[in-house]
Amino acid sequence: MSGLLGLCIVASLIVLSVHSRAWGGEDDAFWQSQRYKMVHEGMKGFGRTPIVDRAVLSAMERVPRHLFVPAKAARYAYQDSALPIGYGQTISQPYIVALMTQALEVQPGMKVLEIGTGSGYQAAVLEEITPQVFTIEIIKGLYESARDRLQSLGYGKTHVRLGDGYYGWQEFVPFDRIIVTCAALHVPPPLFEQLAPGGKMVIPVGGNFETQRLLLVSKDESGGRTSKTLELVRFVPLVRGTPDK
Repeated sequence: MSGLLGLCIVASLIVLSVHSRAWGGEDDAFWQSQRYKMVHEGMKGFGRTPIVDRAVLSAMERVPRHLFVPAKAARYAYQDSALPIGYGQTISQPYIVALMTQALEVQPGMKVLEIGTGSGYQAAVLEEITPQVFTIEIIKGLYESARDRLQSLGYGKTHVRLGDGYYGWQEFVPFDRIIVTCAALHVPPPLFEQLAPGGKMVIPVGGNFETQRLLLVSKDESGGRTSKTLELVRFVPLVRGTPDK
């Protein structure tokens, strides 16, 4: 074993031990095996974009998805399907989480804004890659539970805010990457404005009762915009308005 390899193994063990303590011992061999199957078997399929980004795969193998869904749904947490989390909202299927995260090409140190915190799962996946994660949720109950869950599971670096995600988070602009986990009728201008030159945004666009397009939106150095469709999807709609505080 080389010295460098030894250091990597020690560092990995430290990370795992920290998260194991945060999970209160629930992250046993069974759940680890379920995550392994989800990452290495469950997200593959004919016609799908292969998930090959090692940082994304590693992050999803570490985050305990079963703790981000209602207890009664924990047995289904590692199946490749969306699950209800209350308030008419869902946690996206693992493949879509991986696809969106991979498309952003997030690098350590990048500042990432998420619109639609939900249960906090996507934010946790992002924090496994970069410590600068900012996430906004408009539904108070989800905001409170996600905030507390992320903190208790060791993802306390993530900034969680209650608010209308359409307008982004002006206090921390610009963002290198933006991920929107609910469907908008168009790309919100405030979000594109808050994207740094050279930045990328992934967002589902379309109505509630129609097939939506998952777009990868890029901003060039001069502020110009280009976009391409990654996949056809179905997301819950972007909720607008003033949150009930």
